[in-house]
Amino acid sequence: MPRTRPPRRRRLPRSLAGQLFAMQIVLVTAVVAGCALFTYLSDEHQAEESARHQATAAARAVADSPSVRDAIRGGGDPSRELQPYASRVQRHTGVDFVTIMDPRGIRWTHPDERRIGERFLGHTAQALRGRTFAETYTGTLGPSVRVVTPVRADGTDDGRIIGLVSAGITIEEITAKARGRLLALLGVAAAALVLGGIGTYVINARLRRSTHGMNAAELSRMHDYHEAALHAVREGLLMLDGQRRIALINDGGRELLGVQGDIVGRNVAELGLPAPLTGALLASEPRVDELHLSADRVLVVNTSPVTGGERRGTVVTLRDHTELQALTGELDSERGFTQALRSQAHEAANRLHTVVSLIELGRAEEAVDFATAELELAQALTDQVVAAVSEPVLAALLLGKAAQANEHGVELVVSPDSSIDDGMLPPGLPARDLVTILGNLIDNAVDAAQGSPAARVTVTARADEAGLLLRVRDTGPGVDPARREAVFERGWSTKAAAGRGLGLALVRQTVARDGGTLTVRASPDGGAEFEVTLAADLVASARAAGERGGRTARGGAR
Repeated sequence: MPRTRPPRRRRLPRSLAGQLFAMQIVLVTAVVAGCALFTYLSDEHQAEESARHQATAAARAVADSPSVRDAIRGGGDPSRELQPYASRVQRHTGVDFVTIMDPRGIRWTHPDERRIGERFLGHTAQALRGRTFAETYTGTLGPSVRVVTPVRADGTDDGRIIGLVSAGITIEEITAKARGRLLALLGVAAAALVLGGIGTYVINARLRRSTHGMNAAELSRMHDYHEAALHAVREGLLMLDGQRRIALINDGGRELLGVQGDIVGRNVAELGLPAPLTGALLASEPRVDELHLSADRVLVVNTSPVTGGERRGTVVTLRDHTELQALTGELDSERGFTQALRSQAHEAANRLHTVVSLIELGRAEEAVDFATAELELAQALTDQVVAAVSEPVLAALLLGKAAQANEHGVELVVSPDSSIDDGMLPPGLPARDLVTILGNLIDNAVDAAQGSPAARVTVTARADEAGLLLRVRDTGPGVDPARREAVFERGWSTKAAAGRGLGLALVRQTVARDGGTLTVRASPDGGAEFEVTLAADLVASARAAGERGGRTARGGAR
């Protein structure tokens, strides 16, 4: 059977930290090696220069010595006096040789006495012309750096040359000194390399922990996914660092908070958001599904601190709850209408039983009067509302709220000066906003009027050249003048039930969004009076549109 090769193991790409570690080790090695080579070459050159200076000093010292001149001029055998002297100079100055010779180059002294009397190996022409010079030459002791200088009879620069002095240091000795320095340098370089490697390993170990061992390609891919996810998520995402500065915000977060421009790096407190919302974003403890109001939205805020041994920041998610809150308000109104209709059906059944019983007792006229009185009362309320407010949305809202208030023992009255014709509402004003404004104001007034003597809520709705006016009065305890601004904050309520305190805040938000004004003051009935006005130009444009529509209809009829 043919042998099958085992599958080759796929080599995993090295992590970013590992790549950096390898690169840094190579760089440290290259730098240390380069420094070592440069230092070695520099030390070798410096060693040669030092040897040349040392040999020059020794040679000139011997040439300038009176005892040397006297021994040369004395005749006889100069070597007998000069050889011991040269040996002493050689030992004291550290040079490898001191050679004294006659002008022809015949040695009088030499480290090897057997070489005395032989011709000097090297150049002497420049010294015979009175110059001191240095050269590298291979003599009896091997290659050396040597200096040759003349010996003058009277010690002056113009005196007769009576001899020559050569002092030098062998290249082997120079190389040995440079080698010793190189070994010391290599020891220091090795220690630097070890320390650099250890430091690099420690730094890269921390980097591996920070990057979770991912390589550069994985980090790049994660960044791409991260950016795509941020722009794809419709909900708002906000990330704050440990100093409560904005580290990241996506497109949804900018839209929901209503901020523009480059805000990354700015503190949340500098964005001009409402104080409760700012407090929620800056909170150190987690927040779960909290409702907060921005300039024109109802936001659901969730916060979660980022911890890793220390507080590193906060992750905030934002969801738009505006539409849902409006639908919830309408649902609450519909639920109230349903409860009112159920109660009215129950009352109607009781009244019907009463009418039937009166007929069975033979009191037909009294039965008719009883039934007629109830119908007239209901019809009178309907006629009053429709006569004052013929706009269908507001009329239906007022009728439903009247029945709902009646169930709570509160009388809802439409003031005589109310007047809103059908089609008079501004076209840019959504009916939902009117339901939010007037519905919440009436609900708040009914809650306040319950239990008061002659519990009553008076509603005024008027559209004219001055604008759209909505006014709601109650006979409740009123609002403390010092708390008139606080009543519009989210969470303010005179009731202890949870989840309350959002209605008036929504009213103010809606009014501000539609460019109107909202005020609260003491009511002539003893309670509080809330008044909403919208710009007159909106109503005027609606009136003009209605008149144009009427003229078009009349023209078509002709």
